[in-house]
Amino acid sequence: MQSFPMFIKMAGRRVVIVGGGEQAAQKSRLVLKTDAALTIAAPDLDDELAALVARGRADHHAGPITPDLFRDTALVFIGSGCPAVDACAHTLAKAAGALVNVVDQPDLCDATTPSIVDRDPVVIAIGTEGTAPVLGRALKTQIEQMLDPRLGSYAALAGRLRDAVAHKVPKDARREFWRWAFNDAPWLAFKRGAEREAAELLKTAIETGVQETGGMISLVGAGPGARDLLTLRAVERLQEADVIFYDRLVDPDVLELARRDAERVYVGKVVGAHAIPQDRICALIIAEARKGRRVVRLKSGDPSIFGRATEEMQAAAAHAIPCEVIPGVTAASAAAASLGQSLTERGVADTLVLATGTHRENEGLPDWGRHVQPGTRLVYYMAVANAAALRDNLIAAGMPRDAIGHVAADVSTARERLLSVRLSDLPDTLAAEQVTGCALILFTVPRRAVVAARQA
Repeated sequence: MQSFPMFIKMAGRRVVIVGGGEQAAQKSRLVLKTDAALTIAAPDLDDELAALVARGRADHHAGPITPDLFRDTALVFIGSGCPAVDACAHTLAKAAGALVNVVDQPDLCDATTPSIVDRDPVVIAIGTEGTAPVLGRALKTQIEQMLDPRLGSYAALAGRLRDAVAHKVPKDARREFWRWAFNDAPWLAFKRGAEREAAELLKTAIETGVQETGGMISLVGAGPGARDLLTLRAVERLQEADVIFYDRLVDPDVLELARRDAERVYVGKVVGAHAIPQDRICALIIAEARKGRRVVRLKSGDPSIFGRATEEMQAAAAHAIPCEVIPGVTAASAAAASLGQSLTERGVADTLVLATGTHRENEGLPDWGRHVQPGTRLVYYMAVANAAALRDNLIAAGMPRDAIGHVAADVSTARERLLSVRLSDLPDTLAAEQVTGCALILFTVPRRAVVAARQA
């Protein structure tokens, strides 16, 4: 490690920026996040810097640059845009004993500017010692996505209560108090916008101690497969979960996003058969939530689209257990993206139908033909096993036998396959390509062909 990471106190201290253009403006934006007094040294200032001076947010030094300008500074940034001017300013600043950063000249830098994730008062700095700034920015983006935008405000609230905790919470209970404060009910309430509720929970706990809270169930959409298609909220719930119930369609990479010590329970499902019946799954997640645990029911795609979320929500409601649904990217959206198509298209498909291609035990097959309306895009989930019946039903309803559709298998994963298929050949193509299980079947009903077929 060639550079030592450190946070420097800036309140009441002075920062000098040499330069009057965009490079100087970029550094000024960083400095203005602190409580430092800012001086900009340049004969002329661009509009942004001039506005800062006019508002009293910075001082303007337009005269000669001498070592005295840099004395008693916390930090000096040099970025005039002219290498010769920058080198001269660097020499003068060093003569005054200043800590210096020269833009885009690592050899002249005592300190480098990190990529910053700002959740004031929580601040994360990412440095690569000047070797890979693009990597630093990429890491910043990932961390920005991980941290809730409200984190800083909540940390500030906790900070205001710190003295009260020190005076009223026994020393041996403080660690548990703060663990609860930042991982349990108060933080969850604050994140959903209930700031007053969060504050009351904290204040009550300071006075009376942390009360045991009830469990909670989150029905989380895991998306179509690729883990980077999960929503930020879905990742948060995985990292907060005490126990995760998942099925065979959830990619193992998705589970890697979960908290390491979270219990994982496989409740694998296969089309037409269930390793664990649905009522048993409901009983399991209810039992865990009643222990006060945070339960995640991880479902492929979106929980509300053929995910049997209703049964699980009803079971939670029957036991007065809080239950939330975290939407996910459904497979139809991922398939359309992989095919380079839109699910709706002006003049071609103004109606979208997502339908199941299977049926409940002891019930007949669905009437797929009722969906065959001009200008309708049809997407069938779990229809591979009934492909022949689906084909016959669609053709009988007026769909042209030679209509060209697509089969999308294992979309968004490394195993993804996209096939073009003629409706009349659908079951034979699926058999020849050995497509089984996790695949979508997509067709678009032509605007005129159906009318002509029905008239005939």
